[in-house]
Amino acid sequence: MPDFGEHDSVERDGPTWPDDDLAGYGGGPARSLVEAYVHLDLTAPGEGPGAAERAVLTEEQEGWRVRLDDGEVFVPYAAETEARRAELTFGSGISELIDPGQWVLVGATYARRALEAAIFFAVDPSSDGRYEAIVSDWRFAADAVLEALKFMPEGAGELPAASFWTEPGRAAYRSEPARFTRARLEDDLAYYRAALDDFLRLHAEDDDPA
Repeated sequence: MPDFGEHDSVERDGPTWPDDDLAGYGGGPARSLVEAYVHLDLTAPGEGPGAAERAVLTEEQEGWRVRLDDGEVFVPYAAETEARRAELTFGSGISELIDPGQWVLVGATYARRALEAAIFFAVDPSSDGRYEAIVSDWRFAADAVLEALKFMPEGAGELPAASFWTEPGRAAYRSEPARFTRARLEDDLAYYRAALDDFLRLHAEDDDPA
């Protein structure tokens, strides 16, 4: 799996949508297969994380189509190629499927999963699969926060309300607007990265025969 954890070369320009018209958002193509599966997890009715494991992937002339029940997402081959070339977990550019409120929630979900798994790993550090899952979850948590930061207008200290177009994203913003300031998002990013570094360092020391 490529190292997704240290990519700061994200687009920092503000979003391109008109402030009064978000109709084009929420239905665009995915920028990577990973983003497509995350989107389907978020939108599968009545299901929690992991619903996208049931998704069906089919190849078309210009890309993949990922279907889950009544939902589907198109992933252009070119977009997936760019994501892999740049080692970007969720793809280059700004998401047209997942708003910043959802990205923050996604990051928190990955971080919570990493913390919980680390408790069990500390008791039994013999599972390579669990180790890799914890590392991936911390990296995904950090990358999800980077996705939210992409929506930050240049020079702004907080995300504008107009950048939230999904109901879960708007609900998260309404309940805790301070969570979507530049300072808070950058703090979350630093915390997730530090947690990953600490985990790697701790278990590298455990594996050191000296």
